[in-house]
Amino acid sequence: MFKEIQNKYLRYFAIFVFCIILFFSSLQLNFLWLFGYSPSYHDIKIPTLSVGSELYTSDGKLIGRYYKENRTPVTFKQISPSVVNALIATEDARFYKHIGIDFRSLISSGVSTATGDKRGASTITQQLAKNLYRTRYNKSQGFIKHIPVVRTVITKLKEWMTAVKLESNYSKEDIITMYLNTVSFGNNAYGIKTAARVYFDKQTDSLSIPESALLVGMLKGTSMFNPMKYPQRALDRRNVSLSQMNKYGYISSVELTEFKKEPLKLKEGRVDDGSDGDSYLRAAVSKYLEKWCEKNGYDLYEDGLKIYTTIDSKLQNYAEEAVADQMRIIQKRFYNVWGNEDPWQDSEKRKVDYPARAMKSLPIYAMLEKKYPNNPDSVLAYFNKKKKMTIFSYKGDRDTLFSTLDSIRYYGKIMNTGMMTLDPFTGKIKVWVGGVDHKFFKYDHVNQSKRQAGSTFKPFAYLAAMESGMGPCDTFIDKPVRIKYEEKGKTEYWEPRNANWENSYREMSLRAALGRSVNTVTAQVTEHVGWDNVVKWAHECGIESPLQSVPSVSLGPNDVSVYEMVRAYGTFLNKGVRTDPILVEKITDQDNNLIEDFEAKTTRVLSEEIAWLMLYMLRGGMEEPGGTSRALWEWDLWKNNNQIGGKTGTSSDYVDAWYMGVTKDLVTGVWVGCDERSAHFKNGETGEGSRTALPIFAKFMEKVYHDTSTGYTYGPFPKATVPITRNINCPTPVYVQDTVATDTLVTDSLQTEPAPESEPATVEKQEEVKSAEKKATEPAPKQLVPTVPLTRKEERELRRKQRQEEKERKKNEAKSN
Repeated sequence: MFKEIQNKYLRYFAIFVFCIILFFSSLQLNFLWLFGYSPSYHDIKIPTLSVGSELYTSDGKLIGRYYKENRTPVTFKQISPSVVNALIATEDARFYKHIGIDFRSLISSGVSTATGDKRGASTITQQLAKNLYRTRYNKSQGFIKHIPVVRTVITKLKEWMTAVKLESNYSKEDIITMYLNTVSFGNNAYGIKTAARVYFDKQTDSLSIPESALLVGMLKGTSMFNPMKYPQRALDRRNVSLSQMNKYGYISSVELTEFKKEPLKLKEGRVDDGSDGDSYLRAAVSKYLEKWCEKNGYDLYEDGLKIYTTIDSKLQNYAEEAVADQMRIIQKRFYNVWGNEDPWQDSEKRKVDYPARAMKSLPIYAMLEKKYPNNPDSVLAYFNKKKKMTIFSYKGDRDTLFSTLDSIRYYGKIMNTGMMTLDPFTGKIKVWVGGVDHKFFKYDHVNQSKRQAGSTFKPFAYLAAMESGMGPCDTFIDKPVRIKYEEKGKTEYWEPRNANWENSYREMSLRAALGRSVNTVTAQVTEHVGWDNVVKWAHECGIESPLQSVPSVSLGPNDVSVYEMVRAYGTFLNKGVRTDPILVEKITDQDNNLIEDFEAKTTRVLSEEIAWLMLYMLRGGMEEPGGTSRALWEWDLWKNNNQIGGKTGTSSDYVDAWYMGVTKDLVTGVWVGCDERSAHFKNGETGEGSRTALPIFAKFMEKVYHDTSTGYTYGPFPKATVPITRNINCPTPVYVQDTVATDTLVTDSLQTEPAPESEPATVEKQEEVKSAEKKATEPAPKQLVPTVPLTRKEERELRRKQRQEEKERKKNEAKSN
């Protein structure tokens, strides 16, 4: 077709133009996969920017982000003019005069390079094309990437093409904004907003001229001019940018002189604790949203979602403060109990070589055994080699010189905790504390960890009793029990004991038995209703973990999570409606357009009457004489007729300590223990639930009640809204001796611990009770039942004295700690 053009010069020119068009078309279309990816028109119109998702509390506080590149976009109006001026002066002085390619700069750059002064001619738009569409990545280069010089030329041409497309579709302000939002400023800071926060702890519109010049100057080389690592280099580079601003009229010579004299003035700021994995809550939300993201096609790390959790920032803060305060005390107490002695021992009090076991479970151990066959000394030498490391402590991170075995021994003695608070009426989780420090202990003790529930599982036995038609005033005798059951075709007998191996032989109501946590009565109730029914009602209320249906099930030998226990107790408070807790309230996009609204699923599993009766039973821990929750008297929790239901729990050998607390608004579960189960306290005085877990709940609720802005106030539980057909009017006499003060799952323990100081003190010494070996049918000796119980006035006075004694004891303990 070119033969029709008579003028040969014109014909040659047309052929040249045609070849150029054909070449660029092939380049754009990636002909024969030679040239790699080039942005399409759609890519230009809708650029994809990797933007991290933001995590908020329910009251709008930013608490973290998920990202691959730590970036938060800003608009042009949010950027300080000094940043824009510094960028144009330093990187592209003719930015407003070219179409994405600055041919004048290309020519002058070529001349300068030829004379030995290498100078780039890349425009801001070209740099944006490179950053936004990754034109220099391997996947964008095609087969020509194997040809060095051609590869560079083709990449540059694609950047030119993309720059021209950008210029034709966006204003200069848009291009500046996109560039500043995409570029890296080092230290995992992508975009100007993150950089302003990381280096100066400021918003982008508050950056001064010297600060703007520093950030722009870094773009020449974020590693080389990193102000945190190389302050002098960064200062020199900042002054170069200031000189460019003076050259092109953005600042005067006087200002230049003044600004050059200023030091860097760095102020390292937080970017709200970074990406997934640096807090229990962020990790829990990530896990919570896994299926949702997969189902709805979102990427938590790149799609810029705004995730609003159900967490109340004030309650979360108070919970973390209560945990930190109490866990310091518990850890000090644990060290004092064991001293220089290793704390690892089994239920028979035989020492366990935990460090050796933990060492052999490490992957490196098997590798070393292969490397040093028949040479255990060499393997051991590796684990005994000292090295610098940072370790956790309750006084803050500590640098030390530890071997691997030193580290195993150290962390094998650290006490940990899990705490969750739920509003069961809405299903919203208000507090989530997965442990003492996520940096060192990744395992979440709210939902991942499962431990023996101890006596906190007893309410499900009494629930089964209520469902069978019994009431709080039905009575059983605290006496030795021998329960027959079948296991693998063989007849077995279980003989549960109270924690102190004593029995009062008194008749007591179900409410008193639960409030005092009497093992023998609980065992009789379980036998009466059937342990299968106890398992059934535990599952109905929200326990999902597999439960062994055994006679001792009500004493909590099964492993459950804090999350499950809180959900189950929430069923009692929510009038018998089981609510599946939610951790995320809603999700929006960057422009606050609603993407998803979350609501808790609910199922009625109990009648309102049964649920109310269970709350009444749980109040027995405080209201019944000898109740195991009476340690709560020490805290300021009893104004305006406030009522609290609760249950302590302690597993065998004081390995796990629990407290489940219920107020008129909230349900809170707390677990305390060591991740290594062979490490535990020696006795109930130091390790039971009322001494370890209960104070966390108490300190937390005290802080919540004292802050009226939380909206949670003192007050009684709501009155029953349905007729209560069971008898509840059976006040328990205050006896002079409390034989079931220690609350524990232990049924074969030989300990004879004294009653905790928080329990009602004795007025006078009673006669010795009958031997625990007496037959269950033998009636209780008459002299064990007091003829005149304490009057209400005497009981109040007794409580007042106890509170005073408890406060004195706590003060002395605090001084010793």
